[in-house]
Amino acid sequence: MLSLVRSAAVQGIDAYIVTVESHLESGLIAFSTVGLPEGAVRESKERVSAAIKNSGFIFPQKRITINLAPADIRKEGSAFDLPIAIGILASMGTVNSDNLDNYLVLGELALDGKLRPIKGALSISTVKHDNKLKGIILPSENASEASMAGSLNVYPMSTLRETVAFLNNENSSAPFSVDIEKVFASSPDHDVDFSDVKGQENAKRALEVAAAGGHNIIMIGPPGSGKTMLARRLATILPDLTTEEALSTTKVHSVAGMLKANQALVTQRPFRSPHHSISDAGLIGGGHTPRPGEVSMAHNGVLFLDELAEFKKNVLELLRQPVEDGYVTIARAATTLTFPARFMLAAAMNPCPCGYATDPIHTCTCTPAQIQKYMAKISGPLMDRIDIHIEIPGVQYKELASTAAHEKSADIRKRVTNARTVQIERFKNHKKLYSNSAMNSKTIRQFCKIDDQGQELLKMAITRLGLSARAYDRILKVARTIADLEQSEKIRPEYISEAIQYRSLDRNLWN
Repeated sequence: MLSLVRSAAVQGIDAYIVTVESHLESGLIAFSTVGLPEGAVRESKERVSAAIKNSGFIFPQKRITINLAPADIRKEGSAFDLPIAIGILASMGTVNSDNLDNYLVLGELALDGKLRPIKGALSISTVKHDNKLKGIILPSENASEASMAGSLNVYPMSTLRETVAFLNNENSSAPFSVDIEKVFASSPDHDVDFSDVKGQENAKRALEVAAAGGHNIIMIGPPGSGKTMLARRLATILPDLTTEEALSTTKVHSVAGMLKANQALVTQRPFRSPHHSISDAGLIGGGHTPRPGEVSMAHNGVLFLDELAEFKKNVLELLRQPVEDGYVTIARAATTLTFPARFMLAAAMNPCPCGYATDPIHTCTCTPAQIQKYMAKISGPLMDRIDIHIEIPGVQYKELASTAAHEKSADIRKRVTNARTVQIERFKNHKKLYSNSAMNSKTIRQFCKIDDQGQELLKMAITRLGLSARAYDRILKVARTIADLEQSEKIRPEYISEAIQYRSLDRNLWN
């Protein structure tokens, strides 16, 4: 007595077909699962047996062997509960085997036979398959998420008994559908807004430029100057997620199990702010079975590192590849997985250990050696990947007491979106370029041409202000973004002048 049920599993953020083979035979009563099952999969036999009995079916008193093919890839998670139960019932003749080849079956079983949600439903609904598949059967809580891809009909089920009735054609169920436009329209507003920030107009402008060009940014200033407050509002001025971006972001969050109950789609750009005690696996991803880290959770959004100098140096060094490439590759002995990680890096730090080196009111108690040691915690290669350095001064009392209205995030976002639209048109023939920040030396020469006056300004910046050579390309890219914000094809000298001001760390203003 053999039955085959089609299911699926996620590896990285991509899914692959898994065939659940169920074999029943006479002999010593046993329940064995093979095919490299991990802990939750091995434990499924207890859930499956209880669910079958509590759903009113007879659990066979036979020797049961479950094989998860392909057998050379490790299987994890509880999504195989339902296909295993269906496979056992099909081997007994309780389920019509003729329909099993038409559907992907997934779901975690409660002991009473109810279905519980699974991880990675969106990725599974986009799995590569043959034309025989009519749809996917999964828990009701995952229906909206799985329907977003639109590649497979989705049939939500609530219990094991309901699933058996559906496969036996005893009840009809229309495919679940969802209006993706309504999902975007019902997206909640951000909890924070730039209008909450008093003063700091220069910092707001720098963040606007960073958002417009996708530039990484670091803010340096004394405690209480508003660095964290500003950073938390950066995501509110980024362009709205496109459908493609929303789907790729949702895949990551779904695989990580971070989607809220009945959440169909991530419709706002993520903002992730890990604590400085985070491990390398927590930031980049990893584990025995690799999981996405914070850099992947921030995909298409913002990764904010507060108190940057307090992070472990080896953890920060791991940021260099994802910041540069937009993805993370995690290698293990058995497999190599790639997670997307295209994000804006926003960082904040004090200018010295005590925090008051640039504060005109408080006296800094740090020695030059202490300041140098503190700043050296951030390596040159990492700083080389940050385009904008902005100094954040303390807020004056008159600014705090002001009742004047401040510009809202929505107004800034309009200008940022217009600038991004210009860049999309500019880079339409360059597939790997999505914003000015991604330009390399070749495309900088192509799209960042400046006149003689601009060349003189850059020459002065390099020779007189002591800017490093690595700052040259960064200044040109930021100047290009400022020109896009002004809807100017030419990079004017004043744009270059502003871009030069965003290289505070190169100029060592407090040394």
